[in-house]
Amino acid sequence: MTDENKNKKNNKKNNSNSEDQNSLGLTVKKSEDMSEWYSQLVLKAELAEHAPSKGCYVIRPRGYKIWEAIQKYFDKIIKQHNVDNTYFPLFIPESFFQKEADHFEGFTPELAWVANKDEGGERLALRPTSEAVMCDSFSRWVRSWRDLPLKINQWCNIVRWETKATRLFLRSREFLWQEGHCVYATEEECNLDVLDMLEEYKILCEELLAFPVLTGRKSEKEKFAGALATYSIEAFLPDGKAIQAGTSHNLGQGFMKAFDVSFLGQDGQKHTPWHSSWGISTRLIGTMVMMHGDDKGLVLPPRVAFNKIVIVPILFDKTREAVLNKADEIKNMLAEFHPILDDRDEVTPGWKYNEWEFKGVPLRIEIGPRDLDAGQVVFVRRDNGEKQFIKIEDLKEVVPEQLELMHQALFDKAKLHLDESIFEVNDWDAFMSAYEAKKLVKVNFCGEDECEDWIKDKTGGASSRNVPNGDEGMPAEGAKCFHCGKPATCVTFFSRSY
Repeated sequence: MTDENKNKKNNKKNNSNSEDQNSLGLTVKKSEDMSEWYSQLVLKAELAEHAPSKGCYVIRPRGYKIWEAIQKYFDKIIKQHNVDNTYFPLFIPESFFQKEADHFEGFTPELAWVANKDEGGERLALRPTSEAVMCDSFSRWVRSWRDLPLKINQWCNIVRWETKATRLFLRSREFLWQEGHCVYATEEECNLDVLDMLEEYKILCEELLAFPVLTGRKSEKEKFAGALATYSIEAFLPDGKAIQAGTSHNLGQGFMKAFDVSFLGQDGQKHTPWHSSWGISTRLIGTMVMMHGDDKGLVLPPRVAFNKIVIVPILFDKTREAVLNKADEIKNMLAEFHPILDDRDEVTPGWKYNEWEFKGVPLRIEIGPRDLDAGQVVFVRRDNGEKQFIKIEDLKEVVPEQLELMHQALFDKAKLHLDESIFEVNDWDAFMSAYEAKKLVKVNFCGEDECEDWIKDKTGGASSRNVPNGDEGMPAEGAKCFHCGKPATCVTFFSRSY
């Protein structure tokens, strides 16, 4: 197929998507086909659409507002950790990757290359991550112990030549993320940073996106290419699959040595510093959608929703002006919540209710002539659909209260799902029973790559998610691996995954 025909096919798909968006509602239930439900929801709720370029997608304004909320929240956090924002090039010379062999080998299948024949012949890769290009600068920036710690972050796009089917926000050739990179004089400082930022990611998911995550260390097989240790946050979704929602890495001294980064210590001796890296991406948006959405559409946690309220006036000819004036007054009174005043004439109030429910606006305020006479509004929360009659004069107090209650209700529901999904087992038969029931299985594990390969092969895809931090990740004395029977070295979560 020619590029022109491919573009025509993708454009036809997008036109079809646009037509579908004019028709509210999902054709499948979340509990019956979550994959199709998710695809329809992201498109019809106008969060994103497929791009003409294969493997890429367009983030629409409604979707980008969610990313902006994540950026706004987390940018404050990194600044509290004295991390400075910066920006590095998208193009990375091939020779930079070859300096760190493990890293290069791990990313080789995903690298997108640009021919560079006019500038000496060396190929350039589109950034899959920025360790190599950053460490080149670190070799010039770091000279003395006084230059440390060096703590930077960049918000940028990443390109990985993904060959699997595109899933909006979850799997694509290009996506948005932040990547923090910190350089420390000691291993202890580096380890502290790795775990601190992992905890910040956990808090972000709980406090902004209203879902819990498991925090812990990835297995040797699953760790980041070139890392000494990788830690992750893992969400467990309603369809019984885990998703890696963020990572934090101790990169050790490998990149530092490869790029000749060193510093003169207080002892007058030359030392090699330690390197940490941590990142989250637009995958968080997809995770949030799958976690909270329902058969009516999108459910946005209040703290991440830009428009937290929609006001729907019930209009009749005789009272139209009075109702609209009061609705506008309410909009101004609640301006800090960015309310939408839907005064369209071409659709019915019922259509408006369904549309804004589908798009996930947390609160709906209805006001008609009778409400005007009574000095009240009808007040509806998106997560539970319950209607209340609230005095207009009380809205300034009630709205923030209900937004907080909604956030907590969403989190509690997601937390209950996680807690009820964890099954702790000790043998292979019990493991398979729990795995086939789409549970998150907690086991004693030997931690060996070969055993992990066998488990994935025998189950058709079970993967280790992470090893809990602290004592929870340590097996009892004498514990055996649930699969091979060798001495267990850790407690590990296994499940299906995205």
